Amino acid sequence: MKVLLAVLKQIHKPALCTGNPRCLSSGATSGLLPFRDEAPMVGSRPELVQKLSSQVEVRTDFITEEEEAAFLRELDPGLKKKRYEFDHWDDAIHGYRETERLTWGAACEEILNRVRSTAFPEGSQLLGPVHVIDLDKTGYIKPHIDSVKFCGSTIAGLSLLSDSIMRLVKEDTPSEWLDLLLSRRSLYILRDQARYQFTHEILKDEESVFNGQRVPRQRRISVICRNLPG
Repeated sequence: MKVLLAVLKQIHKPALCTGNPRCLSSGATSGLLPFRDEAPMVGSRPELVQKLSSQVEVRTDFITEEEEAAFLRELDPGLKKKRYEFDHWDDAIHGYRETERLTWGAACEEILNRVRSTAFPEGSQLLGPVHVIDLDKTGYIKPHIDSVKFCGSTIAGLSLLSDSIMRLVKEDTPSEWLDLLLSRRSLYILRDQARYQFTHEILKDEESVFNGQRVPRQRRISVICRNLPG
């Protein structure tokens, strides 16, 4: 099976990686410079990419370095008082610290309003607290589907400090999958079927490969907005 590189709105024809989505080409190099102008998504087949094109979105460089620094100034003092945990109440996360935050400084609130207006229809009922997950370099998020009891049809997350790979796998058809390149300071959005019918995970550093090329993982903070269950 060939893995085709696809943009959400159009399909490109890059170098191919055959077989398992975890494969790594012998000529792979570290860093993401070759990907900066490339598509942020690969899939098991182009039809799947097209099918989910309105439900899966990655916006690279959604925030600036200065805006990322504003989040870190607000979050780091509290996060650094916590220890990284290596178990989770539902066994979904390994090597993490987390918090929820209801109030933000003006700079961060302005950015979050931009996230909300981008990801959610006007008038959507949103969860008040913003969820923050701080993954250690050795941390990862295991495949899971968020409970419909706690959040609705859409999730939107900012990726701070590190590039990473999010993998989506169809729950009842493991051969159907998408890998998303979440570059540092990008915004990802998952909606509808992509939320409820596909597991999502953040790959371990040693498994972090996109379209056959190594993507080194560092400490990663995600700032996540969700809507209320319908």
